[in-house]
Amino acid sequence: MNSGGEVGVQIQQGRGLPDFLQSVNLKYVKLGYHYLITHLLTLCLIPLMALIIVEASQKNPDDIHQLWLHLQYNLVSIIICSAFLVFGSTVYIMTRPRSIYLVDYACYRPPSHLQVRYHQFMEHSRLTGDFDESALEFQRKILERSGLGEETYVPEAMHYIPPQPSMAAAREEAEQVMFGSLDKLFANTNVKPKDIGILVVNCSLFNPTPSLSAMIVNKYKLRGNIRSFNLGGMGCSAGVIAVDLAKDMLQVHRNTYAVVVSTENITQNWYFGNKKSMLIPNCLFRVGGAAVLLSNKSGDRRRAKYKLVHLVRTHRGADDKAFRCVYQEQDDAGKTGVSLSKDLMAIAGGALKTNITTLGPLVLPISEQLLFFATLVAKKLFNAKVKPYIPDFKLAFEHFCIHAGGRAVIDELEKNLQLLPSHVEASRMTLHRFGNTSSSSIWYELAYIEAKGRMRKGNRVWQIAFGSGFKCNSAVWQALRNVNPSPNGPWEDCIDKYPVKAAQYYLSQHSL
Repeated sequence: MNSGGEVGVQIQQGRGLPDFLQSVNLKYVKLGYHYLITHLLTLCLIPLMALIIVEASQKNPDDIHQLWLHLQYNLVSIIICSAFLVFGSTVYIMTRPRSIYLVDYACYRPPSHLQVRYHQFMEHSRLTGDFDESALEFQRKILERSGLGEETYVPEAMHYIPPQPSMAAAREEAEQVMFGSLDKLFANTNVKPKDIGILVVNCSLFNPTPSLSAMIVNKYKLRGNIRSFNLGGMGCSAGVIAVDLAKDMLQVHRNTYAVVVSTENITQNWYFGNKKSMLIPNCLFRVGGAAVLLSNKSGDRRRAKYKLVHLVRTHRGADDKAFRCVYQEQDDAGKTGVSLSKDLMAIAGGALKTNITTLGPLVLPISEQLLFFATLVAKKLFNAKVKPYIPDFKLAFEHFCIHAGGRAVIDELEKNLQLLPSHVEASRMTLHRFGNTSSSSIWYELAYIEAKGRMRKGNRVWQIAFGSGFKCNSAVWQALRNVNPSPNGPWEDCIDKYPVKAAQYYLSQHSL
């Protein structure tokens, strides 16, 4: 992935010549070019329409009568053409993909007694007796640089000294998160559980028997013919994969609802060893989850928040390095954890490049595609040192929900996609307030944008997530109205505190 750095341009100017770079703001030149190319077809059609109007105004009644006689003598041809037109329109309407609407979603807000502060985290880690001094110091440094604040949540079992992870405690965490978000969702949408026809649950590291999806079916007494799916081991990008699966099912089954539940389970997946590459998840992952209601009913368009526009999935699992860069294994002492490779950021960059290469033509205006193509041709034909043009995705999207995997992930995407701080604000603040909640983080970010009152009708939002395997997945939604936050949202009582000021944010990362 290209570093995205700006190319310096030096211009030697003669004495007395004006500095054109100072007198002309090149930003407006590019905006003018973008506007011209975007409306090029309209601008070309205006003279054509004017010519047709001029010609039509010169017709007299005799000309119109002759045209009518001509149509009468060719009645059979007109009927045949009309029949083909009607048949073709009918086939198109019947076979085109159904629109998928996001009616609403709900994010889980853990109780305040599960919050963990830095000093509490470090003290508990020390008192467990499982970590040596080097491992403790490493965790302290990771916490300082992570971007997490002082109000993130860890499960109940990890608040005990020593911690008490168990299958029963893991089930309890899963129930609290899934049922908590689903209760909110059903209350906010007034949809009855019996109306749900499709259920997709994703949780990477905790896959009990009966499954998490079966737990939901049992709790809400969902109907017997429900199509239920349980996705495991698919990492932090599984939320987009779950939406993709639900979308495909909604294309087949008419007039129904689909519920997607995205979460991760920490209780049984805390690492109690000293291998540094496996200690990072302890410092980043926190309790969280989201439930999303999707519909293919045309009548739901009026009350839905968003429409699904595009969904692009990229899988780099064929490459061995990518396959093993996020890997669950046992260390030399036999303790299980998830190891993160040093090559993770480079592999994520490669996956992102592949993903946006597919997504770009679907969402970018023609002006950006022409610039990208022109620099590509110039690089191939004239100068191999020409840097490839990085498309301006700010022209395609008003909002960005970048998976809150860590501060380094957000920093790299901000840099490589040439985004502004305002574009990554939702991701940074979600990481600060809730930590890395895995596949559900993109929904906390969307809730942040809504809570700030920034989502307007017609706005497009790009959700992008990375996951083990290695995968990079993107979902594009378009707002169907000015979207207000739903009741009992995760930011309801704290949105006025955000964004955290730069100085305060810096201090929070160096408070130890």
